[in-house]
Amino acid sequence: MRSFITDDFLLQTKTARQLYHEYAEPMPIYDYHCHLPARQIAEDHCFENLTQAWLYGDHYKWRAMRTHGVAETMITGNASDYDKFVKWAETVPYTMRNPLYHWTHLELKRYFGIDLLLGPETAERIFEACSELLKTPEFSVRHLLRKMQVKVLCTTEDPTDTLAHHRQIREDGTDVRVHTAWRADKALGAENPQSLNSWIDALQETANVQIGSYPALLEALQKRHDEFHAAGCRLSDFGLETVYAAPYTEKEIFEIFEKLRLSRSVSAAELLKYKSAVLYDLAAMDARSGWTLQLHLGALRNTNTKIMELLGADTGCDSIGDFEIARPLAAFLDRLNREDLLPKTILYNLNPRDNELMATMIGNFQDGSIPGKMQYGSAWWFLDQKDGMEKQIEALSNLGLLSRFVGMLTDSRSFLSFPRHEYFRRILCNRIGSDVEQGLLPSDLEWLGGMVQDICWHNARNYFDMECD
Repeated sequence: MRSFITDDFLLQTKTARQLYHEYAEPMPIYDYHCHLPARQIAEDHCFENLTQAWLYGDHYKWRAMRTHGVAETMITGNASDYDKFVKWAETVPYTMRNPLYHWTHLELKRYFGIDLLLGPETAERIFEACSELLKTPEFSVRHLLRKMQVKVLCTTEDPTDTLAHHRQIREDGTDVRVHTAWRADKALGAENPQSLNSWIDALQETANVQIGSYPALLEALQKRHDEFHAAGCRLSDFGLETVYAAPYTEKEIFEIFEKLRLSRSVSAAELLKYKSAVLYDLAAMDARSGWTLQLHLGALRNTNTKIMELLGADTGCDSIGDFEIARPLAAFLDRLNREDLLPKTILYNLNPRDNELMATMIGNFQDGSIPGKMQYGSAWWFLDQKDGMEKQIEALSNLGLLSRFVGMLTDSRSFLSFPRHEYFRRILCNRIGSDVEQGLLPSDLEWLGGMVQDICWHNARNYFDMECD
């Protein structure tokens, strides 16, 4: 059976079709947050088959396969790549109404020109056709990025990363601008002093700074922050349950750090103080350097102990959490703002109950210095689907300025995920087009088309101040 992905997929009105095809579709992609491995970009990696490109590391697909009753050995175990793909193909027809069904067929069509529905009867044909293409130089990872008109891309690296792969990418002079983004979550990981100390030891070596005190920790982090900045980094990112904003004194933090460095456990109150201090100091670094701070809030991680012990983190056993968000977030932003250290900030929520919370929180701290200094980020993770995107657009439209939104990102580990930008753009144009045809917005295609193009590209380009050309 032929795919349902037509030229007018998701575009339900004439105005929506005009906005998408004339204004959104031609725009390049500015993907300012993803988890693609910089090493594969530096090496211009070619995948051996479709399973490697599509299923390795994709916990969205793993969750669906487990739910469908596929054994773990056929998902993350030692089964052959072909057998794993067959099991995924068997699962796909059962993903109808899950975003995976849309993404799967968009990706097959956009990258490989395949207009068939994936299922058991087409699995072998699709696997062989795609795998043969992926082995060729024209389907290396850099060419995959070019196929989707990706012009700017930000991967995510730990402060201990030497950035050697990013240097190689820059030296190669690729036409896709690849930047790094700073992910210093591990600096907050005091729940496990042993793991924290292992990370501090690695930071000590990379930064060439002896870390025996809290000021030394900040010195090492600042040194690496400066080196990331020199490499073109202009964004940080934190994935947290909630923001930490407990009051503390400098003396308390020095003493808590000494305990942690000696691998001694700390109380819950001390843990919260330590996290609050580190998060504040890192956000202040961002402000002084003119960076953008991203806060991804609300994930309850690693809930399945057996899977965690078997496979580690980021393997499909996280969920939406119900943490307190508003009060600590407001306190954190307010302290930075009082001290003139509030950076450009993007807030993401995982619990949909917090949509309006985030959309109103950003309005509290806009200061007129630039358009949309405080941003309500795109629908994230479990909300990264049609309903979640529509609700994010509605909340931001109702309570802020959609026209100043910096737009979509992939947040992905897959080089085949960039049609998610197309997915978002079609949903955006459909929402605006529907409003026009209901008489809720003027039929001014030139203005609305410019707004769509701003959200797709121009707003991000102006906001992040990173090299694009």
